[in-house]
Amino acid sequence: MKSIFNKLLTFTLLFSLQFFLSGCFQPFIKKNVAQEPLPEETQTNIPVSNPPAEAVLSDNPDDNKEESLIDKQADEKKENNPPAPKKVKEPFSPNKKFQPILDNALEFCQAAQEFWQKGELDSSLEALDRAYALILDIDTYDKPKLIQQKEDLRFLISKRILEIYASRNIVVNGNHNAIPMVMNKYIQNEIDLFTTGKEKSFFIESYRRSGMFRPRILQALEAAGLPLELSWLPLIESGFKVRALSRARALGLWQFIPSTGYKFGLKRDKFIDERLDPIKSTTAAIEYLKELHQIFGDWSTVLAAYNCGEGKVLRVIRKQNVNYLDNFWDLYERLPRETARYVPRFLATLHIIKDPEKYGLDLTQTDQPLEYETVEISKQIHLKNVAKNIDISTKKLELLNPELRYKILPAEKYALKLPAGSAETLLSKLDEIPVSSPPARTFVYHRIRRGETLSVIARRYKTSVWRIKRANNLRRSNYIIAGRLLKIPQRGYKYQTKKTAKRKYRKRYVHKVASGDSLWIIAKRYGTTTEEIQKLNNMSGTNLHIGQVIKLPVRSNKAMLKNGYKAYEVKNGDTPFIIAKQNNMSLDRLLKINKLTAGSKIYPGQQLYVE
Repeated sequence: MKSIFNKLLTFTLLFSLQFFLSGCFQPFIKKNVAQEPLPEETQTNIPVSNPPAEAVLSDNPDDNKEESLIDKQADEKKENNPPAPKKVKEPFSPNKKFQPILDNALEFCQAAQEFWQKGELDSSLEALDRAYALILDIDTYDKPKLIQQKEDLRFLISKRILEIYASRNIVVNGNHNAIPMVMNKYIQNEIDLFTTGKEKSFFIESYRRSGMFRPRILQALEAAGLPLELSWLPLIESGFKVRALSRARALGLWQFIPSTGYKFGLKRDKFIDERLDPIKSTTAAIEYLKELHQIFGDWSTVLAAYNCGEGKVLRVIRKQNVNYLDNFWDLYERLPRETARYVPRFLATLHIIKDPEKYGLDLTQTDQPLEYETVEISKQIHLKNVAKNIDISTKKLELLNPELRYKILPAEKYALKLPAGSAETLLSKLDEIPVSSPPARTFVYHRIRRGETLSVIARRYKTSVWRIKRANNLRRSNYIIAGRLLKIPQRGYKYQTKKTAKRKYRKRYVHKVASGDSLWIIAKRYGTTTEEIQKLNNMSGTNLHIGQVIKLPVRSNKAMLKNGYKAYEVKNGDTPFIIAKQNNMSLDRLLKINKLTAGSKIYPGQQLYVE
C-alpha cells in the first residue's frame, strides 16, 4: 500500500514540474519556431502583411544602421520635394456653369425642328421635353445673358410644341401654293386709303424706297421657291425703312421681335443687331414664312400669323370647333383688328402695283439698288472716320451697314460693306484710323430678390438709395417687390427734370381716333365717361372723324386705390402680358381687375390698375 502511495506522489511531482517548465519556456520556444524558415510551398500560400508602423529594434546593429539610413534618405526626399500647394478654388461663375447646359438645350430644339420637318412628331416632342428638362433647373443669378437665353428657349419650346400639335389636327383643303388675288370690301377700303386717303404719300414713298432692297429679296424668294409677291411684304411691315421700330419693339424691314429673330438665327449683341441687316433679315423672314406655310398651307393665313403670331391664329382656329381650315376669310372677323387689316392691306398693295394707272398713281420712280463690295475689318472704328478716309458721306455708309447699333465696328472680324472700289483705299489707310468705343451704359437693371432692400441694393452697386429712388420714381424706400426690375443709375446718368416729366406726362393723355372708334368705346377703354371727354374737348355731339386727336381726363379711381391697387400708365411697347409680369401678377388677374378681355387693346397713356 505504501509503495503505491509513493508511486502516485512521485508521478504528481513530475507532472507539476513538467507543467511549470513548459509555461516558463513557451515564449522562447515560439520565438525560435517563428524564426525557422517555412517550406517554399507553405510560404507561397500565406499572404504577406505590411510591417507595423513602429518597428522593433533588431538585435543585429547592422540592421538598425540600415533602417536609420532609409529614414535619413526619406527625410532628405521630403526636404527636396515639399508638399504640393493646395489648389485655390476658382470663384463661382453662373455663365461658365450654365452656358453649356443652355447650348445643349438649343441643340435639342434644333434636333426637334429636324424631326418635325421629317414628319417624326413623337421624336420631335421627345427632344423638346429633354430641352425643357435641361433649362428647368437653371438659376440665372440675375445675369442678363442667362435670363435672355432661358426666356428665349422657353418661348421657342412652347411655340414648337404648339406647332406640332396644330400640324396633327389641321387639314388644309385645296391647293394654296399661290397668293389668291381676291377682292372684297375690306381690300377695297385699304385700296382707297392708299390711293386717295391719308396713306397715299406713305404708299408712294415706300414704293420708291423698295428699289434699294427688292432686287435681292426677289433673288432670295426665287431661290427658296416662294411666291415673288411676298417681296412687297416689307412695304406693309416697315415701309421699306431698315430702322423702322414698332411699339412692340419689332425692328427692321421685316419687323422681327428679339425672340423670333433669335429663333431664326439673327445675332444681337452690344455692337450688332442683325434684324437691321436687309440680307440676313430677309433670309430669316423666308425661313419663318416657310415654317408658317408648313403649318397652315394657306398664304393669307400665313400672313396673318406672321403679323400676330401663329399661336394666336391657332387659338382662333380651334375656337371654330372644326378640324379644317378653308381660307383666311373664315377667321377674319375673329382676329385682332390690326391683324384683320394686315392681310387686306397686303392684298390691296398687290392690286395697286399690278395696275397703278387704274388707281391714278404714278409708280415709275424708285431708288437705285444698293451696290457694294465687302472687306473684312478687325478693328473697332467709327463709320464717320471710315467715311472721311474714303471720301464718301457718313449717311451712305450707315445705309450700307444699318446693323451697327452705335455705328462702330466690333473688334473681331466684321464684313464691312463699302461702295464699289473703296475697299483698297480703306485698307491702305486703316492704320491711321483711331479706335473708337461705344458709349458707356449710364444705367443697369437689377431684378429684386426676396428679402432685398434698397439700401442693400445701393451698397451692392456702390450708389445711394436716393439715386435709385429718383431713377425709378419711387416715393417710399421700403416699397419694392421681389421679381421687379430696378433701374440702377451709373456714372453719367441724366435724371429727368420735373418740368420735362410733367410735360411728357400730359402729352401722353391724348387719343388719335382710328377706324371703328366711337366716343363710348374710347371712354370705356380709358376708364372715363363720354360726358367728361365731351366737356374736356368742348364737343357738343358725339361725332368723330378718323385722325382726330382728343384729350382725355387725367384722374385716378379712388375706390380702386383704396382697395390696395396702384395706378399704372401704359407706355410704348407695353402689352398686358408684360405689365402683368412686371408687377408679379397673372395675366388673368390683370385683365379681370381692369375689365379687359384677351383681345382688348391697350394704348400709351391709358391708365390700368395693378396689385
